Amino acid sequence: MWNKERWNEILEALNANRFRTLLTAFGVFWGIFILVILLALTNGLKNGVQADFGDFATNTIFMWTQRTSMPYQGFSKNRGFNFKQSDVTTLKNNFPELKYISPRNQLGGYNGSNNVTRNDKTGAFNIYGDYPDYIKQEPWNIIQGRFLSHSDLDQERKVAVIGTDVVKSLYDFGEDPIGTYIKVNGINFMVIGVLKKATSQGNGQEDASTIFIPFTTFGKAFNFGDIVGWMALTAVDDVPITDIKPRIMKEMRAAHKVHPDDERAIGHFDLAEQFAKITGLFTILTFVGYFVGALVLMSGVIGISNIMLIVVKERTKEIGIRRALGATPGEVRGQVLQESLVLTIISGMVGISFAAGVIWVLNTVLDSIGEVENFANPTVSVGVLFIAMTILVVSGLLAGLIPATRATQMKPVDALRTE
Repeated sequence: MWNKERWNEILEALNANRFRTLLTAFGVFWGIFILVILLALTNGLKNGVQADFGDFATNTIFMWTQRTSMPYQGFSKNRGFNFKQSDVTTLKNNFPELKYISPRNQLGGYNGSNNVTRNDKTGAFNIYGDYPDYIKQEPWNIIQGRFLSHSDLDQERKVAVIGTDVVKSLYDFGEDPIGTYIKVNGINFMVIGVLKKATSQGNGQEDASTIFIPFTTFGKAFNFGDIVGWMALTAVDDVPITDIKPRIMKEMRAAHKVHPDDERAIGHFDLAEQFAKITGLFTILTFVGYFVGALVLMSGVIGISNIMLIVVKERTKEIGIRRALGATPGEVRGQVLQESLVLTIISGMVGISFAAGVIWVLNTVLDSIGEVENFANPTVSVGVLFIAMTILVVSGLLAGLIPATRATQMKPVDALRTE
């Protein structure tokens, strides 16, 4: 079937009316081009959003206390309460699924009153009392020195890790902050590290104006006692934090004598749930890309099918002669299907190649202009190209199926009589 004479016949058939062939092939070219481009753009959006998350531990919830909305066990409605360090111990003992438990406290605030001084320079910054594990939950890049350690925590050292904007505000240009001292609310802390946010999420300027000190030191220095302002909880990789969240909330409500049905008393932000929603959105967008591309491609396939019907009609007498000389219906059908398949695959491959060129140009432009928010590296995988090729083959066979069937239904005598 796949011999030289057959290929010559296919080329002659396609060259018989080149303009018509090009117009017919353009439909398939455009359909596969749109399919690949839509999937590449979807991946660009997905890569951009994932880059914003960076190394953020997405299997995480942030949890804090609020006022109660229901009376319970003699306590009135609208009661305020705080997490305690004992809650951290409770969570560690009762929830082995939790990988990291990071209690946090906060002092001051960006654009608030001046709370940090060094020599004659002052500034308003966010001061956080943290555990060393927090840097594994929220990505920060260490520019100089190091982050907090467990020995800092155990020995209640007065050390601090500062953001890049803190350095700009309190230090002269080129001055090394490591080993120097800053005063936070009048208390001296030695700077042991400089860091900056690893992702573009949130307020970048405010993030850079952050100071981290050991949680235990924070509690003693600023009279927080055993109060915990809020907690970041990260589950192990194979356990979704969303699944164990109800049990955690139930445990915390019971520990603080909060009504079991009081949903407002403990606030939380489920990062895993939000990340799952984003992932689901991109799954839908990918489906839409395939659906729209398939519809456009289908219009091209219909065009090829129509043209092949015309070709079969124009070659009615030729088909009659071939049948009279002993050609079987299978050989005639194979001829028509092969012509349709070749036209579809060639035009489709040109469409894929053109789409690849456009994607390359787009990536080159993105590299030249730098980071673009929520969009990065629009590409398609080898699997997508394999799917596209499969669609092309199936489309080519479908496009030639009706014309091929029509050709085999001709009786040789009737075909020879056709003028």
